[in-house]
Amino acid sequence: MTASDQRRAVVVEDDPDIRNLLGRILTKQGFAVVEAGTGAEGLAAVRAGGADLVTLDLNLPDCSGMDVCRELRTFSEAYVMMITARADEVDRLTGFDTGADDYVSKPFSPREITARINALFRRPRTAPVPDTAAESELERAAEVQRSLLPQQPVALSDYDVAGRMTPSKSVGGDFFDWVSTSQGLQLTVADAMGKGMGAALIAATVRAVLRAAGRRPDVAEAFNFAGRALELDLERSQSFITVFHARLEAASGQVQYVDAGHGLALHLHTDGAVDRLAAGGPPVGVWPGQEWSAAELLLEPGDTLAVVSDGVLDAFASVEGFTDAVARVVRNNGTAAGAAEAILALAEGSPVEDDITAVVVRRLELTDGAPRG
Repeated sequence: MTASDQRRAVVVEDDPDIRNLLGRILTKQGFAVVEAGTGAEGLAAVRAGGADLVTLDLNLPDCSGMDVCRELRTFSEAYVMMITARADEVDRLTGFDTGADDYVSKPFSPREITARINALFRRPRTAPVPDTAAESELERAAEVQRSLLPQQPVALSDYDVAGRMTPSKSVGGDFFDWVSTSQGLQLTVADAMGKGMGAALIAATVRAVLRAAGRRPDVAEAFNFAGRALELDLERSQSFITVFHARLEAASGQVQYVDAGHGLALHLHTDGAVDRLAAGGPPVGVWPGQEWSAAELLLEPGDTLAVVSDGVLDAFASVEGFTDAVARVVRNNGTAAGAAEAILALAEGSPVEDDITAVVVRRLELTDGAPRG
């Protein structure tokens, strides 16, 4: 077998021992193996050199393995073997249209992995059948997606707020939403799994339910109420959605938020520090009966909250590179609108086929005791 004929495998696994074991198994099976410790690194490896097989850990440090698999399917026909930490996850995952070809739970034996790989490569890849109705469906999905975005700018004293979204050619499930409240602002940034009309309709349902739940005084209570209301619909559609949902008390700058598997919100402090807000639970629809907890932060005068979609993250080789780049362009732009547009520009030229979304909330600095507008 020549080097050009050799099959290529990319192992995406954050545990170095398991990564090394999978690499050994695949090398023994004749694969040229590339190893990656994060989802972003794995996507970059497949884009750079292609792959015949990708082994993909479900729980990665920078994103969900399901999100990585979904992104892989936009540009690669590699066989994907999803590896989970718990046996009971396998039955749950097979109910989702994740794009994976097989699922294996840890611990696994080399013999099991070898047998499953051999079985995968006995399955022929078939050419996709052209869908003559696809273009019109995407146009309708794009209309639905546009209708979910705020129609009016935020008019909030002492704050500058803006959001921007660029849809992918296949129209994903990104949306952002804001609603003025008696105390300030309610903000949502979300990304539904999938493409086309299905993802757009899921996004529309989630937006409506979260708006309705906004009447409840506690943000965690409201979000969990919405999660329970959405659970059955998401299970029937075999989908899930990542959500960042927050409430801002304008007078104090207090922000209470729930992060359901989104994990791409940054708090930029006026002193130059940057905090990446941790997810407080899995995406909505992944596990039945899930509860999410709220966290909080304080936006001091001069601070900024930037919430970004994974379409931007996927343009970078690492989470650190993404964080540094977003922080830099936000600080270099004097308005929230300019910062949001600059964040979207970070993904220009990227081969990623996903929606790109950015929302920026900036608390204006004080000058002689008064906000500087």
